[in-house]
Amino acid sequence: MAFVLTLWTLASYICIALTSWLLAWTVYYDFTRTHIPPGIKEHAKLRVGNLLLNFAFGLGLFLEKLGICSQTKIMRIIFDGIPPKKDSRLLIKDLFFEHVPVRVYWPSSPSPAGNRKGLLYIHGGVGQVGSIRAYERVCRFLARNSNSVVVNIGFRLSPEYPPPIQSQDCLTAAVHFLKYAKDYGVDPNCIAVGGDSSGATGAAALCQQLVGRVDLPRIRAQFLLYPFLQALDFNLPSYQQNHSVPILFKKRAISLGFKYFKMKNIDIARLMQNAHIPEDLRVKYKKWVSADHIPDEFKVRGYVPVEPAPFSEELYELAKLALETWFSPLLAEDEIIRQLPETFLLTCEYDVLRDDGLLYKKRLEDNGVPVTWHHLKDGFHGIAFPIDFGLPEFQSTRSGMKTVIHFLCGLSK
Repeated sequence: MAFVLTLWTLASYICIALTSWLLAWTVYYDFTRTHIPPGIKEHAKLRVGNLLLNFAFGLGLFLEKLGICSQTKIMRIIFDGIPPKKDSRLLIKDLFFEHVPVRVYWPSSPSPAGNRKGLLYIHGGVGQVGSIRAYERVCRFLARNSNSVVVNIGFRLSPEYPPPIQSQDCLTAAVHFLKYAKDYGVDPNCIAVGGDSSGATGAAALCQQLVGRVDLPRIRAQFLLYPFLQALDFNLPSYQQNHSVPILFKKRAISLGFKYFKMKNIDIARLMQNAHIPEDLRVKYKKWVSADHIPDEFKVRGYVPVEPAPFSEELYELAKLALETWFSPLLAEDEIIRQLPETFLLTCEYDVLRDDGLLYKKRLEDNGVPVTWHHLKDGFHGIAFPIDFGLPEFQSTRSGMKTVIHFLCGLSK
């Protein structure tokens, strides 16, 4: 008994020591490798949130090295968080649209105008983390405040299910909802598709996939919150200016993006230098993806044109799947873009993905698509996620989400 107690005590000391070391490393990393610009309000809150996130990343990596648990599983647990309490203002049901799990939210109050608007929501998380549970608060907020029926899509995740299964699941759920909208109390001619971060990628790609479907009602609108839209140029002004701004650093964004494709050993340093793009593609897409198309006001914090690293055929072969339009919707042809529905775009000044949104805005407008754009001057990547979390919520979280609601409420049937 004494021997077991000694082993338990020793194990406890080891765990405390390792946790202390990991926490110290996290603090050191955060203060030496990250930068919170003065333009971001609530510095302390973001600093603490980023410390916790970096600690979770470090813990997940440590446990993965020991063969105990994958880093991805740790991050899924963190993102799922604590579920909110019941909300009497909503009727919530877990259903399946074909084989895809969804959670549907109906406002409890009767609709005075008959069938309601419908919202299909695709969550962020780079196709690897995030879930129906993780985005419960976001979808509840949308349903309550826009008086809409919201569908939270629980698509399958990578690496268990390799891409493009995630895109296919979202398409399956969308087709089902469009076909049977009236069964859910929804006007089939007033359905919007949206998402945040990589979920906005999925929403943009989904709208592009549906433009040619004459057998389905047309999507009424898309709402894209700080979307990732292209894997062609990782040296746009926003990538340079915000490379070390929490919560999405430049290296982390690219690493997670290619981890989605199960490419753990790909040369991230050369990807960051655009060595994966052959010259002919660089020339072809320059009309759409270039710092030349970014307004000068977004370059005042600094921008230096960077020559790409020497082209690597091997790197291109590994990375070319990321140039498909279901992952890089900004690269779709004009004949697809001009058929897209009315669009809401939310961009954040201190986000590496800011310029993806700005470039998509220009492409949509150039092709005659109506765009409502809101730019959060003190916003950063992931700002919408903490909505209704209480203390973790930022001032910009609520102001940004209010602009989304204003857009959705203004959609006519």
